[in-house]
Amino acid sequence: MGNNMDNNTNNINNNEDNSINNSTNHITVPPTSTEAVGKRFTLRLFDTESDVTRSVHLSLRAVRMLAVGAGAGLAVLIGASALSVYTLMHSYRHEAETAQLREANRIQQEQILTVSKKAAALEEELGKLRRTEDGLRAIVGAPETQPEDDNPQVGDAAPTGGVPHSATTDDLSEALAALERHIGVRRASLDELSGIVQKNYPGASGLGGTAPVTTPTGWPTDGFISSPYGLRFGGAEFHQGIDIAADTGTPITATADGVVTAAGWSGSGYGNMVDIDHGNGVMTRYGHASAVAVTAGEQVRRGQIIAYVGSTGHSTGPHLHYEVRLNGQPVNPAPYL
Repeated sequence: MGNNMDNNTNNINNNEDNSINNSTNHITVPPTSTEAVGKRFTLRLFDTESDVTRSVHLSLRAVRMLAVGAGAGLAVLIGASALSVYTLMHSYRHEAETAQLREANRIQQEQILTVSKKAAALEEELGKLRRTEDGLRAIVGAPETQPEDDNPQVGDAAPTGGVPHSATTDDLSEALAALERHIGVRRASLDELSGIVQKNYPGASGLGGTAPVTTPTGWPTDGFISSPYGLRFGGAEFHQGIDIAADTGTPITATADGVVTAAGWSGSGYGNMVDIDHGNGVMTRYGHASAVAVTAGEQVRRGQIIAYVGSTGHSTGPHLHYEVRLNGQPVNPAPYL
């Protein structure tokens, strides 16, 4: 009986030991925090052409750093894109404003050019009116008009007559309007003077019908002024007319009706020369001609060919020496051109 109890006791102890051992084998230890931090990720790359597979192992920290870097890169990309869009829009806006300014400037320049051309035409007309009036004044014995008489009084818009070069379109329009008003006044004055001349000096002024034109008007030949009237060569010589450079053989025409008083060679240095008496103390001279087309005593009309440009006499090249004389005294021919 004692042996049985010992055996039972041993069996109980053995069973307890086996239960303890079996329980120990089924215990699962969860991963510690250190093991979780050390988790790694594997990125597999497949090359479809070579069937080669590559693996890249990344830690959780590396993945987080890549994510932060990608976010920062995306933010930079978005910022750069926004800056590019802003710059592009600003550039387009600047180009549009520049184009508008160019167009406005072009329109203004065209307006200035148009007004300037019209002003030049009006000034030319004003000059013709003044020359015609001076011719009528000479007939009735009245003094000639003065250059300042042709200056319209428009404040500071055109202080010397005509159109200033640096002016706004408003300034040009104001000067142009003043010039037109001034021409209107001169026309009225000329009409009044013409009536007086026609009434008291019939047939003397060339007004209407076929009466003679006694006032030299216009260019006697086609060319340009190569030497003006007045002192030249440093004041060593007084030029009594103007030289108009032109090609040899260019026609020379009378600038007013009259009678030829001299035609042919002159011993005074003018070479072949023509003198025309227009009456009322007015005379014109045409020198250095290559040939003469009229004779002394011949009646000529304004615009009639009287000679041809040359370089005869004391001359350094083909040109026309043109003089206008009043009562025997040379005057500047330029205002009569």
